[in-house]
Amino acid sequence: MTGVALVSESLERAGFRHGFFLREVVPDWDEACRSLDVARARLFLASQVHGRAVVSVSASDDPTEVRRREADAVLASEAGVACATRVADCAPVLLADPESGAVAAVHSGWRGTVQGVVAAAVEALGGAAVAPRLVAAVGPLIEVCCFEVGPEVAAELAASSPLGDVVVDRSRSRPHIDLRRVVGAQLRALGVEMVEEVRGCTRCDAARFHSFRRDGAASGRLLAAIVARGPGGARFSGVTGGPVVG
Repeated sequence: MTGVALVSESLERAGFRHGFFLREVVPDWDEACRSLDVARARLFLASQVHGRAVVSVSASDDPTEVRRREADAVLASEAGVACATRVADCAPVLLADPESGAVAAVHSGWRGTVQGVVAAAVEALGGAAVAPRLVAAVGPLIEVCCFEVGPEVAAELAASSPLGDVVVDRSRSRPHIDLRRVVGAQLRALGVEMVEEVRGCTRCDAARFHSFRRDGAASGRLLAAIVARGPGGARFSGVTGGPVVG
């Protein structure tokens, strides 16, 4: 795969600048900003704490101040403002409303998934009234092949999924969780009809992805980002690197 990011065909068709950036992108995210055609001062991340809080941002906000706020979803409705999340095995979820142009970037690790961070982000975008028209893309994460957990965590994640225990692989000595399937099922249960899987296992693929499970404290972080636009909008194809669709 060439380029600096993986992209969602569905978000591209809806006209949203976005990307699930690969590990080669430098830590200060300048290359990501160039690819997204957004000023660094308009790229917003929060202090992620594995919860369900959502922070809304605008162009007048100070990115440094926003970075101090504890939240695991960032929302923007002002055109040209980018929302982002940092991950190293957790699920990055990008959400967009093609009608209003509003977007959200969500960090959904196992704790946030159990607490319903995706539901909080959908609610912040307008809830059930807008859910059927939202476009969601779930990016590279630790896939079921590598996401080994204890029985207590497996039980919590199964309880948080509309699919129940189906998301738990019990064929090995310890449970393995299909986090992608959990998050996708949560989105669909909320009424989101367009859910695209931009695949890749962060732990397996060291050439493209950072992984805390693989590298521990030495692991870097991947960036997933999306830029709000005005109502309507043309197809965007500025981020290099093709989609991986499941």
